[in-house]
Amino acid sequence: MSDVLQVDQPRRGGESASTATFVTAIVFNAAVFAVKSLKRIHPFPLHLPWPLAVFNADYKAIIAANGMDAYVRTHVDMNEGLDMFIFGNVARQAAALCSTHHPGYFFTAWIMSHFIIARQQHLIEPVHAKSVQANTILITGIPARYLNQAALMKLFQELPGGVKKIWINRNLKELPDIYDRRLAACAKLESAETALLKTGAKLRLASLKKGADPEAADAAMVVPADQRPQHRLGLPFISKKVDTIEWAREEIRLCTEILDGARAAMEIDGEGTRVADDAVDGADVEYPVLNSAFVTFNKQIAAHLGMQVLTHHEPYRMAGKFVEVSPEDVIWANLSLNPYEQRVRMVIGYAATAALIIFWSIPVAFVGIVSNIHTVCKQAVFLGWICDLPKPVVGIISGVLPPVLLAVLMMLLPIVLRLFARFEGIPKKTGLELALMNRFFVFQVIHGFLIVTISSGIVAALPGLINNPTGIPSILATKLPMGSTFFLTFVLLQGLSGTAGGFLQIVPLVIYYVKLFILGSTPRAVYGIKYGLGSVAWGTLFPGITLLVVIALGYSIISPIINGLACATFFAFYQLYKYLFLWTFHQPPTSDTGGLFFPKAIQHLFVGLYVQQVCLCGLFFLAQDQNGKPGAIPEGALMVVLILFTIFFHVIINNSYGPLIHALPLSLADRTYTATGGQIEAKNAADSDSGADVDADARSPVSTEKRRSHDDGGSSVEKHRHTHAHTHVHHGATTDGASAEDSEHAELTEKHVAAAAAIAEEEEAEYGFAHPAASRPQRTIWIPRDAMGAGEEEARACKEAGVKASVRGAEMNEKGRVDISSGPPDSVEM
Repeated sequence: MSDVLQVDQPRRGGESASTATFVTAIVFNAAVFAVKSLKRIHPFPLHLPWPLAVFNADYKAIIAANGMDAYVRTHVDMNEGLDMFIFGNVARQAAALCSTHHPGYFFTAWIMSHFIIARQQHLIEPVHAKSVQANTILITGIPARYLNQAALMKLFQELPGGVKKIWINRNLKELPDIYDRRLAACAKLESAETALLKTGAKLRLASLKKGADPEAADAAMVVPADQRPQHRLGLPFISKKVDTIEWAREEIRLCTEILDGARAAMEIDGEGTRVADDAVDGADVEYPVLNSAFVTFNKQIAAHLGMQVLTHHEPYRMAGKFVEVSPEDVIWANLSLNPYEQRVRMVIGYAATAALIIFWSIPVAFVGIVSNIHTVCKQAVFLGWICDLPKPVVGIISGVLPPVLLAVLMMLLPIVLRLFARFEGIPKKTGLELALMNRFFVFQVIHGFLIVTISSGIVAALPGLINNPTGIPSILATKLPMGSTFFLTFVLLQGLSGTAGGFLQIVPLVIYYVKLFILGSTPRAVYGIKYGLGSVAWGTLFPGITLLVVIALGYSIISPIINGLACATFFAFYQLYKYLFLWTFHQPPTSDTGGLFFPKAIQHLFVGLYVQQVCLCGLFFLAQDQNGKPGAIPEGALMVVLILFTIFFHVIINNSYGPLIHALPLSLADRTYTATGGQIEAKNAADSDSGADVDADARSPVSTEKRRSHDDGGSSVEKHRHTHAHTHVHHGATTDGASAEDSEHAELTEKHVAAAAAIAEEEEAEYGFAHPAASRPQRTIWIPRDAMGAGEEEARACKEAGVKASVRGAEMNEKGRVDISSGPPDSVEM
């Protein structure tokens, strides 16, 4: 073996600090992992240690708990010491040993086949298939002649089962802003009412402490005018002060009056939006129609066929079609763009993304240079004092600080990238996340991998390049792989500190108590803090893991030790997200794409494969033997062949499975949902009795869907999830002694989530795809009940002012602390 693997002699005196850096990083991250793992997170079976409980949990239950997106997410998962194993230090004669086979080709084909089957089974699952989301498509870019109910009904009646309901979107002009104004005023009124009651409770408590009798203390509860909640309208310090309660009541009344008047103009009867006429251009109506509509079908397969069929004979007309649409997933502001404007916006958005990539390289390159601080110290004498610091400090600077800085930089990107995607006119929030996933992954690969690799390698190779320009190939082949130490510590940071922090959930725990004791001033705030379950942003979650895959593949040959670290990291992430999606997170069904993030993740894995093969090919061609001549040309040629085969396989996978990803095939039509004959006949009979024609059927977005939810006896997707899934618990980070309290809290959480599911189902049935500004009523003001009845008096005063208010399910104690016993009054009433 000594003749095969000849290793360079160890270099002394700070030539390479990769071992020290790596050891520092592993000790630091292992310590973090140990500290964070001292406390377990509930709830787990008491007879099992928590790691074993997570390991034994059935990952298939994730589908019932959080949907297909969460399910597929869990499946994506030292020259003296380390430097002796990197490619640059392996003897030139041994380069041929680095050739590798890729059984992953067959595994990729199998996993894609499994995904297609799982997605199709999820889409035709009875509970999901009955939902409005599963039977509705959104169509954009509709020509003017089709912007009426009768024309769209006639166009789509050829599809199986026909059309159940149509919503044509309108230009509501100022109404969305007025609706937001009313929501803001409702929140401000709730806060002010609670603050008023709290001030009264404190005055009464102070009076009692001074020895006053109860009657006098009750009188002290009357808050003086100067202590009532007030705020300024306009600029701070100089604008006029107003009584917040009186102002908010008047603001709500005024906004409600404007909204009601506009709804009357659009013939809104409290049950949703009805199109008032069949105007083609909308010029003669106050709120003209937009070039988009929602179409709900009687058969699920019709929605999928409607998405795939060529709808119009002109370019870009009715070309934007989206299936699996829910009202909560719609970006209403993006429903009015014409097809040509949307494509121009897309070009601008991608150009802005490319520019951001270019300019973002400056701070990321700096991170790569910091990771090789020892070489920087030698080249820049004025920075030599850094390397004179104690070795642990230098190890933290080069081994721990760069990954942390890189993580912070990457946290800033999604905000800008989401703005770019929204600017392009994407009409669905889930579509926004899908677009963000690709953009963020490109950033991660370029700035989190390629630039760091090149910058750290170039810095190390700079003296040799200057002193020996003719030896550039050999120098690059030796020095470029030296950036592997940074990525080893990066993988450690994610695998140890990252997963431990995920299990402990320390940040959500701290935020929970901060919000509860500082921000939990109103009943609605307390309800949201106590019973609101966490969720994830898929557009940023997937790229973080696929980047680790790219790094692991890229360095699997150059620095083989990363393979073991990557395997351990992916296993830890698998256990982490299995825990989170079974017991901690809650993804509403309306934000579930049915697993569409997974095919994109597979494309990202191919990027890692290409990076690995191109890097290895380049290193083979750069490698030289002991005589300074190219020593691995045949191996490099074989890598070129392998790259071509990978491209061929990639194309075959896309062509084979690409058409099956988004829509259901006709071969599954007999297993998809179909509205029962009785429901359709009852709907038609109701229309006939009311003298309705084909056009009028689509004007009422309530009737049939609401009847269907009761006639079928079916529950919503949300109810189904919480019937079959494990109990969800929000915060965790408690000790074993709190198991009884945990169980009680888990039971209450499950009840409140089920109540939220019920109200979501009722809203979906009642309002359908009508814009909230054109359909939703005023949110009931939630005021806490107190022992002296002041809360009831405030609620009566609100009602007299024309504002709906209630004290149901909320109480305030004598110290002014608010607590709740049920959900918001809106959900209780529903």
